[in-house]
Amino acid sequence: MSHINNNPSQISQTDTGSRMSSHLLLALLTFINILNFVDRQLIASFANDIKPDLDLNNFQYSLLTGFSFILFYSIVGLFMGTLADRLHRPRLLAFGLGLWSLLTAFSGMAKSFTAMLIPRMLIGVGESVATPTSLSILSDRYNKEELGIVSAIYYLGVPLGIAASLLIAGYIGPLIGWRTCFLLIGGAGVVIALFLLFLPETPRLDLASDSQKVEKMPFREIFSNIMRLIKQYDSLRYVIIAGVMFHFMLGAAAFEQLWLVQERGFEKSDILVKSGWIAVFAGIMGNLSGGLLGDIWQKKTNSGRPMFLFWAFLILLPIGLIYRVADPNAPIFWVGMLVAYFQLGLVYGPSFSTVQELSPPRYKATLIAFYILTMNLIGLGVGGTLAGIMADVLFNNNVAEPYTITLIVFSVLAASGIPLLYISGKRFFADRVHLLNSLDK
Repeated sequence: MSHINNNPSQISQTDTGSRMSSHLLLALLTFINILNFVDRQLIASFANDIKPDLDLNNFQYSLLTGFSFILFYSIVGLFMGTLADRLHRPRLLAFGLGLWSLLTAFSGMAKSFTAMLIPRMLIGVGESVATPTSLSILSDRYNKEELGIVSAIYYLGVPLGIAASLLIAGYIGPLIGWRTCFLLIGGAGVVIALFLLFLPETPRLDLASDSQKVEKMPFREIFSNIMRLIKQYDSLRYVIIAGVMFHFMLGAAAFEQLWLVQERGFEKSDILVKSGWIAVFAGIMGNLSGGLLGDIWQKKTNSGRPMFLFWAFLILLPIGLIYRVADPNAPIFWVGMLVAYFQLGLVYGPSFSTVQELSPPRYKATLIAFYILTMNLIGLGVGGTLAGIMADVLFNNNVAEPYTITLIVFSVLAASGIPLLYISGKRFFADRVHLLNSLDK
């Protein structure tokens, strides 16, 4: 990947590049995102320990893994996106990482649902800083043609964070317990946050006039303009909605380890390790494939990256449904698990780069934050909570395999977003040209 080109209208990056290359910065931000998702996934990875330890029902468990965290994460994230367009971004990132790491350590001492709920809510405030700020920095370091693969590399944090969390729970959890794991991971985050305080800011590519305009613009006006952009551009609107639908399935996936142990008969440490290593391999392949193939698709065809996602999910989601009903001893079961983690990584590079390319420079981080808000608040938050309610209803009515049914229902909901990806891909270039023409005026 090359650095940004030497367009005279762009701000020189010589000073920043002499301190840290774009690739090293990308690696650092990706590692922070891995920590982000390790923390976020820990409760789900330790579900078979935490749920009985704190005496949680499925609804309470879903609140801890979903809505309580996501509500604060998503809403505050919208404001953090605006701050990332105005403030020193590495210091803003240091604040977020330090906050969520301290609260992660604190949540390891929880003795009840309420004691776990409060820090999980506030952790969302800290973690909401990470992605809008990081993607804003990276979009100022790389050419727009590379944003797909750059976003995909950054979003390796999702599968690698989930995989690392599973492996921590499988290998280390039996030795030191889930509480100590929370404390150690929180401590590691605090150390990295201190390092970020000394990281230099990346010069922004916005024209000075645009930067001045956003600094003077009230948040209500910024939000109004974002909604106008979403309404105006079909490609932007439909890729956001499709992302929300996909995250309904991810919200329900918080019950994955409970399903594997209670309804598929695996020993908890054994399946944590197996699924963790599958997540490492499939997650990396999914992220890199999504970023690289999405970029190639957009260059070689007359449709945008969402069209690539349309064809990919049209093939992969049915395999994911077969996985839910397959015999655990059959090869298709393990193929299905691999596909599930592969498609988890596939979506982020193409979808986030589409949002970035359809964003005016001064709204870039805020629009990314809005996309994160809708995916997480509606998809993960509401979706995960509804999955918990559904599982409790099925349990209370003595329905066989309640987790299996719940996971299938939410996979079907995710599939309803596939046609929207087709529309988004078809409309992308027309919307992109319209946006560029409007910026030239």
